[in-house]
Amino acid sequence: LGLYLALLLNKHLPFKAFLRAIVLLPWIVPTVLSAIAFWWIYDSQFSVVSWALVKLGLIDQYIDFLGSPWNARASVIAANVWRGIPFVAISLLAGLQTIPATLYEASTIDGANAWQRFRYVTMPLLTPIIAVVMTFSVLFTFTDFQLIYVLTRGGPMNMTHLMATLSFQRAIPGGHLGEGAAIATSMIPFLIAAIVFSYYGLQNRKWQHRGTDE
Repeated sequence: LGLYLALLLNKHLPFKAFLRAIVLLPWIVPTVLSAIAFWWIYDSQFSVVSWALVKLGLIDQYIDFLGSPWNARASVIAANVWRGIPFVAISLLAGLQTIPATLYEASTIDGANAWQRFRYVTMPLLTPIIAVVMTFSVLFTFTDFQLIYVLTRGGPMNMTHLMATLSFQRAIPGGHLGEGAAIATSMIPFLIAAIVFSYYGLQNRKWQHRGTDE
């Protein structure tokens, strides 16, 4: 979704600066405020989504978004995706704008259509940036304590816990400081792997730019 949005924003559109600012709103709004807004949207009695679906005749009763384990997981994922799309879109948009226009012009002269230009020009040069952005997205998701704590606090049945929220639950309310510390420490290998993955992605990006300069 972020890639499609970046490709759209990279086109010559009216009010381009305004559209980019609108896209950034979900990212710059504090996480707690976003979580409270989604908590209201998912409320079992006053959910605007359930209300709209009932009025349209698609369902007979309100959906318990946060009370059912699988519904809660899907709801949290949807909220996280909504918050993460602006970061992905703007980062990939920055990557798109570093691709020389001459490459597109040359491929057009060679007879490449829009799909071929995307496949053979855009994607190879954008792949390292995608790797870095996806790595940061995973890190943000791993550590998105506020969203989970406000919406579900890890429930129901511990189905929506992150490592951060599980560590907090075991250490502070549960009183098992050692177990909480162990859970938090277990995140370190994943963080190191993500950093290494991002580093190699950036190195690949530098190599590709040297190739285009030559």
